[in-house]
Amino acid sequence: MRKPLRLLLGSGILAATLLGTAVPAQAAGVVVLSAGHVDVVDLAYSDGVLEIGVHDETVEPDVEREVDDVVFLVGNAARTAVPDNPAFGFLGTAGKPVWILPEIQNEDLLWPGIATEEIENGVFAADTVTLTVEKVTGSGRFAVFTEDAVGNPDVLVNSGDGLPDALPLATGAHRHASWAFQKAGVYLIKVRATATLAATGATVTSEPALYKFVVQP
Repeated sequence: MRKPLRLLLGSGILAATLLGTAVPAQAAGVVVLSAGHVDVVDLAYSDGVLEIGVHDETVEPDVEREVDDVVFLVGNAARTAVPDNPAFGFLGTAGKPVWILPEIQNEDLLWPGIATEEIENGVFAADTVTLTVEKVTGSGRFAVFTEDAVGNPDVLVNSGDGLPDALPLATGAHRHASWAFQKAGVYLIKVRATATLAATGATVTSEPALYKFVVQP
């Protein structure tokens, strides 16, 4: 069952995470992830159901978690400045602060992955599933992007120019990208996955998932 935001706020978990203090005991069952490799979006298809979960590799052994049971912490080490390059204008004004969980791993931060490894090739048409970011509620813009060999960005998601944004994903795969947050605060990111069954042409759609990110000031 999804935990309403008011319950998380009432338990003090978001406030504690934002301030960098200990998570209160009454928030038991909700895990705060702040560093290490985690497939934030982990897609699976079983028994006719397309599901979105979290694959937490920050612990040994790794575990599967429900999206509702995780708060993702974007720590102070993520804070940097918007590059003085017009191509990065989607992050905000050049020189202004921006918080980025980078495509290349930084051991002090979360290394967010997107995984479709549990979906076999041949299940979906074109071996593709589409992840759609439907809504972002938060302190500022949210973006997901990659960079090429010379540092030019390829913007995959940008809440600043309107949503929804659809991200096609190859099945049986795993990828990383930079996740950027324009300001400190709490972000709620609503996503949904869709795909077309190769055998029948029918469309399958996941239940929506609501991710909770806390960006420390």
